[in-house]
Amino acid sequence: MGTTGEGPGRRVGRPRAAQRPDSGLRPREELLAAAAELFTTRGYAATTTRTVAERAGMRQASMYHYVSGKEELLAALLESTVTPSLAYARALLADDTAPAGNRLWKLCRTDVELLCGGPHNLGGLYLLPEVRAEKFAGFHAVRAELKDAYRQLLAATTAGGALAKSDLDLRTDLVFGLIEGVILVHRSDPDRSVSVFAEAAADAALRIAGV
Repeated sequence: MGTTGEGPGRRVGRPRAAQRPDSGLRPREELLAAAAELFTTRGYAATTTRTVAERAGMRQASMYHYVSGKEELLAALLESTVTPSLAYARALLADDTAPAGNRLWKLCRTDVELLCGGPHNLGGLYLLPEVRAEKFAGFHAVRAELKDAYRQLLAATTAGGALAKSDLDLRTDLVFGLIEGVILVHRSDPDRSVSVFAEAAADAALRIAGV
């Protein structure tokens, strides 16, 4: 009796360029993981779509079944650094049982932990000149909503409530800038304890806020 070469358990689909251990990730997730590694180690401009596809274990032609190209991967990675913090910020805004200063501190700490806690310093991608392009409008919209959550929490504190609008805007810019700026400090010393770093950054942010 002949065999077909497709026995039970054999994965059927588009051929892979090279064998690699099964990560358990779906193809698009594999591409994002590969892009995160390559963009942060080799650089965005130096990374080709072919390199990303090969790192993910698939042919370049197969990659376009899941993403349109390098820019879509970068946009998705950028948004992934903001959306968890935004979800947490919305929850903090909805919970007015805790003092606003405490909630602002928690948001700062969590935001830093998310920016610095992953295997790759994705926050460093914010500095890419390509990110200013209109194609990344989705990321900028989510980031602006997160920044507004910082502003609302600051305005709800006693110190923030006493500020004129222009001063409140300035304090928000400074606090938000400090939190996003941790990506540079983290890049210079990636072995620093993230939890200790996050708490110190949150303390510093509230001092800037005057809370």
